[in-house]
Formats: sequence, structure tokens, C-alpha cells
Amino acid sequence: MNEQKSIIKAYQSAKKNQLKVALATVVQVDGSAYRRPGARMLITEAGELTGAISGGCLEGDALRKAQTVIFQQESMLVTYDTTDEDDQKFGIGLGCNGIIHVLIEPIDFQDELNPVALLQMAIEDRELGVLATIFSVRNARSAQIGTRFLKKGDTNRKKVNGIEPPVLGLIESVFYNHSSIKSEILALDQSHSIFIEVIHPPIQLLLFGAGNDTIPVAKMANLLGIEVVLIDGRANQATESRFPTVIKIKVSPPETALEGITIDTHTVALLMTHNFEYEATVLEALLSKKLSYVGILGPKKKSEKLHERLTSKGLELDWSNVFGPIGLDIGAENSEEIALSALSEIKAVLDGKMGTFLRDKQGPIH
Repeated sequence: MNEQKSIIKAYQSAKKNQLKVALATVVQVDGSAYRRPGARMLITEAGELTGAISGGCLEGDALRKAQTVIFQQESMLVTYDTTDEDDQKFGIGLGCNGIIHVLIEPIDFQDELNPVALLQMAIEDRELGVLATIFSVRNARSAQIGTRFLKKGDTNRKKVNGIEPPVLGLIESVFYNHSSIKSEILALDQSHSIFIEVIHPPIQLLLFGAGNDTIPVAKMANLLGIEVVLIDGRANQATESRFPTVIKIKVSPPETALEGITIDTHTVALLMTHNFEYEATVLEALLSKKLSYVGILGPKKKSEKLHERLTSKGLELDWSNVFGPIGLDIGAENSEEIALSALSEIKAVLDGKMGTFLRDKQGPIH
């Protein structure tokens, strides 16, 4: 999400300074690659790059191709075959063993539905969106249809060209099955494919606790594009000077800690107040919201006592999404390491992963 926001910021700057730009998007990958479909990079006519489509291997060639696209004002599909043993032709041994298709589109600032404008609409709030991009590998040398459609809630924003009823049906299917289907690359006909990209809202982290050990959590979360809401009962601790990267600070007793906060399917929570009574009250409220992840800092005995406290009140608890102690087992000791451990666990849980070594995984890592 941070990368997408950076691209939009660079786009707005280029528009203000009247610099022509192009957007490069990975639309299909066959085999292994450093980035997956949906990776983007904005290129200005001055050669400035924002975002990335690889680990740095393809950017130089993509820059040259993008400047051609900007000059000709015509989209282009570029294919990089890194299965070729002679991958030195890109200036560096890639070692990815995959075929990467990158769509490069010129951006018309006057077009309110240009690809970057559609991307901006897709991420501007906490509502899920679906972007559709049509391309042709078979006719790669021809002008591409490109990014044409955004569905968000009950609103459709589209350019008519290339978006026919069968295409709309595919997009609707992905949109309404987003809980089980992520981005899809589907064949439209013998020549064209469609990349249907599900744009999820950023993770919202309810961070309970404004002690020194939560400062690294807020900083690391910001780097990951996670939106942090800081909640604590201590006004002298929960301050903007201590937590400049969070999107909201709420000083509140536990009974009203969740009032005024919108909780959705991408909301998680960390209890790090070091205050048992505060967390017992907050946890009761959180469990009624059915979050995907609630982490509790402290020893296992603390989590067990919280469980006992709430069950003694006759509450029927679904404890399956409660993680206490928080974090993956990486040997974390200090606050920075604990932050890394906790945020890694959140990422693993939300993506349905186990947090194991990739070297032990059988088959592709994606």
C-alpha cells in the first residue's frame, strides 16, 4: 500500500510540474519472479522512478521503454524472459527463472479515468476495489487496451472501449467472491487476457498502549503501510510527538476505547498496555467484533488469566483468533525485535501462512 501511495504522490507532483509520465504494471508472471502481478512503477520523462517491477534488474530497460511510450503516447507490452540462460542481456544475472509481462501505459493528465487516477480511486478509502486491465501477449507489438475499469461498492468507473458485458461478468465474479479469490489473470478470447486485481484496504492496527515498547511497532507498521490507531488512557504518553506516524490517537478509558472507531475485516489489534484490568475490558469488547487477529503482549499465563476472567462472566468466547503471547518465535528480546515478531505474525495470520522457513517449502514460494 505504501508503494501505491508513493506512486500517486509522484503522479500528483509530475502533474503539478507538467512532467509527462508512464505507468509500468506487471500484468502476468509465468514461473518465478521477484515481483508478482500488480507491482507498479511510475516513470517520468526526466527518468525519475517511483515503485518497482523487479528487484532492480528490469527497471533500467523498462525506463527506456517507458520513455518511448511517453514520446509516442501509445501503450506497450514488454516481455522479459528470465528463463534464458543468457540473462546477462539485462545487465545482471536475474536468476528468477520466470517470464514477466509488463504493460507500460502513457498517462493523460486530462483523462479523469487514466490508470493512475483509477488506482487513486481504488485506495482512497477503506472499501475494497477491483481494477481490470486488458492486454494481449499475442499482439504485444500492437497498442494495448490497458487499465480500463474500476469497481468499488456499487460504483463502476470505466472507459467503454474493451469493457464488454462478458468482461463485466468476470469482474463482478471476482468482486463478490473476494474473500476466497484474490487477483486473477483470465483469458478473454484467443488474443486477449484480463488482469483483474483485487485492491484491499490497508491493514488497520488498533494499538493499545503508548509505552516506549510500542514506538517501534508504530514505526515499523508505517513502513509496511499499516494504518495505526493508538489507544491509551494516559494523555502524557499517547502524544503526536511520541507517535508521529499513526493516523489517529485516542486517549480513553477502556470502557469507551472502541467508540468512534470503524472496525472492518482488515482490522487487527495488539494489547500492549501492561495494564491487566484495562486489557480485560478492551478484550471483551474486541472479541465481540470478531477480528481476524488479536495479540496479547506478555507471558502465556497472562493470556490464560484473561481467558479465565472473561469465561467467569459467562461469556461464550471464540479464542481462535487470539494470540498470546504475541509474535512468531524468532528469539525476540528487545522492543524492536518484539515489534518485528508481532507484525510478522499479523502478516502470516492474515495471509493464512505458518511463518516457516521458505527454504523448507515445497514448490513455488508464491
